[in-house]
This record gives sequence, structure tokens and C-alpha cells, in this order.
Amino acid sequence: MAVPATASAHGSGSARGFVLEEATVASIHQAFKSGKLTCSQLIDGYLTRILAYENQGPAINSLISVAVDAKAQAKALDAKYKRQHGRVGPLHCIPVILKDNIDTKDMPTTGGSKTLITPLPAKDSYIAKAFRDDGAIILGKGNMDEWAHGGRAGYSSAGGQTLNPYDLSRSPAGSSGGPAAAIAANFAVLSIGSDTGGSIRGPVNAESLAGMRPTLGLVSRAGIIPFSSTFDSAGPMTRTVTDSALVLNTIAGYDPADPATKQSQGKIPSDYTKYLKKDSLKGARIGVLRNYVNAANAPMMDAAIQQMRQLGATVVDNLVLPRRRSTCVGSTTR
Repeated sequence: MAVPATASAHGSGSARGFVLEEATVASIHQAFKSGKLTCSQLIDGYLTRILAYENQGPAINSLISVAVDAKAQAKALDAKYKRQHGRVGPLHCIPVILKDNIDTKDMPTTGGSKTLITPLPAKDSYIAKAFRDDGAIILGKGNMDEWAHGGRAGYSSAGGQTLNPYDLSRSPAGSSGGPAAAIAANFAVLSIGSDTGGSIRGPVNAESLAGMRPTLGLVSRAGIIPFSSTFDSAGPMTRTVTDSALVLNTIAGYDPADPATKQSQGKIPSDYTKYLKKDSLKGARIGVLRNYVNAANAPMMDAAIQQMRQLGATVVDNLVLPRRRSTCVGSTTR
């Protein structure tokens, strides 16, 4: 969806032509450093886009809630930036959308259901607190398949039907379709979805984004409405791989409230972006599961495998995993 995206001021001064469309963490922070942009101007710009395209115009309908104090948060971050002559944290003023099954103390967490539209969670989830601690602004909560498991992708009783910004007639996929659509529509820079059986991977494919389902135990699930204790994982949905790596820097870590994260202690790198270089796959051993690939997608997959080899990875082709029902305790048979 190509629409005008210049950051607007609305009382906070000119943004000097900074363009929100396809903005990244790096481009925003560079604009702050050069004096072209303030946090207040940035948040005003995103709120203006949301007002114009979320519930009117194309009516993407990707959000269930928008933070009412977002402008106040931005003003406070501008003041801190001025006092300390630089960023408050690695995600200073970066707007974030969380899937609406992730607790935030200032917005309802509905799970997509009207039954939870009123009460506020008692506290932030681990993920929400991690973002705030790193200077980000949680701008809103993304629509989702109701209870993360619905009949129609992107639909909930709390939020209605989310549309795909790139083609309003096509599915946004689910169950994290709302936060994915919000990023595709340039309503924010970063988003978090949850994935039990493809709920991050499906939407990022449908909306042409970067994203991943982290290994279970890498990211705390504390404060997330559960679906399956053996499969649930929360992860990034962004426009670039670099921004997904930056999100992992913030949200990965041990949390006593989620015992599964104990297995990640001592194994989390200091900076995931250091792996984004040409020789980053040297020493990696990658297995290829051919029985999960259909014929139409095989050529594209083969090209990716060849590229991995060229980057130094050892590829174990046509790997077959044993079928072990005992490893799927608590899962359904579907």
C-alpha cells in the first residue's frame, strides 16, 4: 500500500521531510542524531497514519488498542534525550505493536475476545517491560484470530477483520495477522507475534515481512495468554532482518516466571546483529527436511540452500526426523 508518509508535526515542529514509509530502527536513530526528527514528531507521524488508514480509507483494522499516552511518552523521551545528549536505550522512541495476547499495563489484553475488552492487566508482560526498559514506545495492540485459534484468519470479536495492506482482498494470515498488517501498513516499526503452529511465519509471509519463531525457552512467555505450553513462542515481525535481530537483543533472556527460559542461560549472544555478515554461516550445520516442501516451492528452496553453502554452511540434505508422539506431550493430533 503506497500512501503519503511524511512525518507530520501537529504542534511539535517540522519533521524536515523525514519519511516514515519503510523506516527502520537505524534510519530513525540517524534522523534523531542529525536533528531532522524528534520523538514527538515521529510518534505524531505514526498516529496520523493510523488515523488515516486504520479505521477509515482502506480501513486496515489491524489494531485493537492504541496507547492514549503515546504523545506524553514521546515528550518525556525527548526531554531525556536532550538532558543526556543521546538515546535513552537501544530502541529509543521506536514504536512497537504487540499482539493482543501479550499483557500491557496501560492497554487491555483481549486475546481477540470482547469478553476481555475492559479490564487492564495488573502489570506488563516480560516482553512489554523489556521494550520499555530499552526505550521503546508500545504504540498499540494488534488484532488477532480470537484466542489465537479462529475460523477466519485475522478476525476477532474484539477487533473485527484485519485486511492485508498489500492487497485488501487477500488474507493477512493468522493468528498474528494484526501486528503484521500494522507493520506492513507502516503504523509502527517493530511488532511481536506469538507462534504455536505458524502464527508468526504465516503472516510475515503474507505481508512480505521478516520474522521468526524463536526456539522455545529463548523468550519468556510470562504475561502471554497461553495456547500450548509445549509449543508457544513469541517473536519479532519487522520489515528487515536487522530489525528482527535488534528485537531479539531486547526480548531474549532468562525470566524466573517462565522456567523454560532457564535452558537459555549462558547461551544468548550479546548482540544478534553481529551474525548479519557474509561469513556468519561458517561452521553452521543445517538440515533440510524435503518431505515438508511441495514441488512448486522446491526451486526457490534449492536456491536458498545453495546460497547457504556458498556462505560456508554445511548442509545435510534430505534429513528425515523420527516421528515421536512422545515429544508432543500436550499437543493435539491435528
